[in-house]
Amino acid sequence: MKNNDSKKDRQAEREDVTLSARTAREVMNPVVLSVNAEWPIEQLAEFLVEHSISGAPVVSDEGELLGVVSLTDIVRQDTLKSRETQMYAHDCYIYDLAYNFAEEEISVFRVKEASEILVRDIMTTVVFSVDEDCSLRTVADMMVRGRIHRVFATRNGQLSGIITSLDILKLLRDM
Repeated sequence: MKNNDSKKDRQAEREDVTLSARTAREVMNPVVLSVNAEWPIEQLAEFLVEHSISGAPVVSDEGELLGVVSLTDIVRQDTLKSRETQMYAHDCYIYDLAYNFAEEEISVFRVKEASEILVRDIMTTVVFSVDEDCSLRTVADMMVRGRIHRVFATRNGQLSGIITSLDILKLLRDM
């Protein structure tokens, strides 16, 4: 029993060194790539792919933090949109086509609405942020409880960096 207690004590000490004693400032990336709320989602997708990131803060033209958007938001929107806007031959009363052609051949007649969806339409307005001096333990708890992959760091209320789940994993790997 005593051996288990000392093992737990060592684990707690190690945890203090790794997360509680470290701050958000130590692991945050101060270069924050942001997107505009008025961008079409096609532009957003291109931006995320071009920069090899999975999400970004959404800011207004004045630089105000409005929300966060991710690849998941694009996929979710695209999936829902395709279910709603896709039309089939029978929707257009062209039953002759349905009887004379296979579904694969009819697919060229499907009508899809042009994308007018903007970042502001799909973004999440709840933003998880912490002060730069916040402990990494608090950041990690926030990510786990919120089931999120990124937290924004602030200094005096202004966006100063981003901490991703990968940033925390890199820190743990290098210890």
